[in-house]
Amino acid sequence: MGLARTLFMRALTLITVLVLVIFFMVLVLGATGTSDKILQAMVNEEVMMLRQSLAKTIKDPQELERVINIRKQELMEFYGLTKPWYVRLPDMAWRVLTLELGKARTLKTFAGGNKVSDIVMERLTNTIILVTSATVISAIVGLVLGVRIATRVGGILDRVSSYFSAISYAIPTWWIGIILILVFAFLLRLFPFGGLYSTPPPSDPYMKFLDILWHAVLPVATLVIASIGVWIYTTRTIVLNTAQEDFVNAARARGLPEELVRRRYIMRVAAPPILTNVILGLATSISGAILTETVFNWPGLGRLFYDAVLVMDEVVVIALTYIFTLVYVVARFLLEVLYVILDPRVRY
Repeated sequence: MGLARTLFMRALTLITVLVLVIFFMVLVLGATGTSDKILQAMVNEEVMMLRQSLAKTIKDPQELERVINIRKQELMEFYGLTKPWYVRLPDMAWRVLTLELGKARTLKTFAGGNKVSDIVMERLTNTIILVTSATVISAIVGLVLGVRIATRVGGILDRVSSYFSAISYAIPTWWIGIILILVFAFLLRLFPFGGLYSTPPPSDPYMKFLDILWHAVLPVATLVIASIGVWIYTTRTIVLNTAQEDFVNAARARGLPEELVRRRYIMRVAAPPILTNVILGLATSISGAILTETVFNWPGLGRLFYDAVLVMDEVVVIALTYIFTLVYVVARFLLEVLYVILDPRVRY
């Protein structure tokens, strides 16, 4: 099987997964009547705005109601509310796919808008600043230390990192966040308690950027402390298991330099599973850290998902579920491409 055919089949599989997720989500929405509520709310909002604009020009109440009813019927037909929900499945799936879900019922952007796509994209930047940065830091430090520890098994660093990994994995992230707030925000007053920036925010763009970084220190530190141990231990285990394989021992027996053995025989074989952890970790980070963003009042996608569930804003929950699935599917396809490059055996 050639490279192009292999990648095409993998892409087709992942696209099928994405379509099935969207179809299942739309099926549930239609069967439970949630989609009808969402579309009806969109119709009612447009009718209300139309009433406000026409009230200034049409003074006759009966004529006003007649015009509004005609427009309302047109909107009902446009959104498919005159048809059963199962007939509207393709149109509903397309709306989810293109994020054309109208306006959120309760949640808004910082500027006061309530368009779903605007709300999501606004919070995405904040999540990248916080969660993705923490993931990158944890991954880099974890990979460097994990590889180093794997070549010095049984040393002090190995024992310390093993204990630290177990402890950091067991402690809840929100508890670490609260401790950091108590120590560095309440007692030492070195960092703010939470939020994205100070109130009022600095007017100068450069100072505002520094203010955001200052507010991000504690939540980023929380996520790094909670996850770096897992990165270290996972990398150590992968590299150590690879280093104990027969082909590595055979390379050493042939008298090859240790650096060459490590680079060509150990790290090249260990690269695919390590890459899997890195890319899936970055993809998962887009969904945000719900508890950490809530503890620090950080307006990212995790906090948005929490707020949307809390106030029952269905359209925002749907949009976020779709985006999280889409990012995961794209990450998996990227992994497939990298696997083919790193290990040509997967092509056949």
